[in-house]
Amino acid sequence: MPVNSRLPGFYKLSPSERFRKIVDASGLAESQLGAFTSPGDGMMAIADRMIENVVGMLPIPLGIAANFTINGRDYLVPMATEEPSVVAAASNMASVARLHGGFHTSSDQPVMISQIQVVGLRDPQAARLRIYERRRELLDLANEQDPFLVKLGGGAKDLQVRIVEAATSTYVVVHLIVDVRDAMGANAVNTMAEAVAPLVAGIAGGRVRLRILSNKADLRLARVRAVYDREALGGEDVVDGILDAYAFAAADPYRAATHNKGIMNGITAVVLATGNDTRAVEAGAHSHAAARGRYTSLSHYEKDAAGNLIGTMELPMAVGLVGGATKTHPVAQAAVKLLGVSSAQELAEIIVAVGLAQNTGALRALAAEGIQKGHMSLHARNVAIAAGARDDEVDALVTRLKQGGHVRLDRAQQILADMRSGRS
Repeated sequence: MPVNSRLPGFYKLSPSERFRKIVDASGLAESQLGAFTSPGDGMMAIADRMIENVVGMLPIPLGIAANFTINGRDYLVPMATEEPSVVAAASNMASVARLHGGFHTSSDQPVMISQIQVVGLRDPQAARLRIYERRRELLDLANEQDPFLVKLGGGAKDLQVRIVEAATSTYVVVHLIVDVRDAMGANAVNTMAEAVAPLVAGIAGGRVRLRILSNKADLRLARVRAVYDREALGGEDVVDGILDAYAFAAADPYRAATHNKGIMNGITAVVLATGNDTRAVEAGAHSHAAARGRYTSLSHYEKDAAGNLIGTMELPMAVGLVGGATKTHPVAQAAVKLLGVSSAQELAEIIVAVGLAQNTGALRALAAEGIQKGHMSLHARNVAIAAGARDDEVDALVTRLKQGGHVRLDRAQQILADMRSGRS
């Protein structure tokens, strides 16, 4: 059945009630999402196969972002994050974008680059051309390493040869361009690079050093746009405030770093929830932010003729549905099942939509009431729990913390002590 991502009052429910609501809204069986609520007895054994020297687990809260309509389809979006206000901000801005049709996305084919570095060359310019002359032979050798990927329509599609001037040497660097289909692609492209490296070295007349993928996945871009209703955002002044905040980030790298961190709050949460490589995605995004030689905003904002805010964004998004933690971690498997995605491209487009929603939510808070009001309201609950408040004390302690305007652990501990002694 079609998913309905509109979940009014969802935040007011208990965790168990929210889980039940998600099961009903998704149309999935409870068993298919059971990993959300219990790690299961076998999780330590799975973890021990995923990384080395395992001694335990570090659970991260998993929330569901509601209200998302992307290309006319509703999604319930799993987000894994420890930071307050992230899921709420994404859901809120998704509801605003929904008024004008939600998010509209597109993406490139899932193409990754593997680099082969050739050193010790006497004639790098001529070596570059010799490699091009053997292009077909190199691509065929690369594709012999993964016939199944080729059968799926992927595989090595082309190569580029660059001259890289380093401080002490001139290198020839071969870019092997590989369509990895529904994988993130690191293993596939690295295997191909290793295989063709000896032939590249022989053709070039040098020695190969590095053979590894690049996380600057600028041939694998995902794009998103959305219209945010002027009145739903808070009026003309709020829209203009968002535009001023964006212009600041576009012009100033110091502001852009925090601005883009807000985007990554949303992106990384979905990448992590689906078992993908957060560090690879973050590296690709930040390299893209500096692609023109100066670090700047990843997102762009403007106004339409009616005064509504238009947000757009384009960035590399190397994520997959096969391989890695996506296929071994039960929570990641349940997250992918909840999304109901059928391709890595579809997942990439959902992720950039969440990133844009998150960014818009942060800018709206900055332009309207200031970032701390909503953020600190949620942070106060964490402080109350850290101070030792019991379940029946948390709400009262949060209320008193917020009234004073200073949400600090020492103050929470003092208020809690006063509450318990009857002085408050």
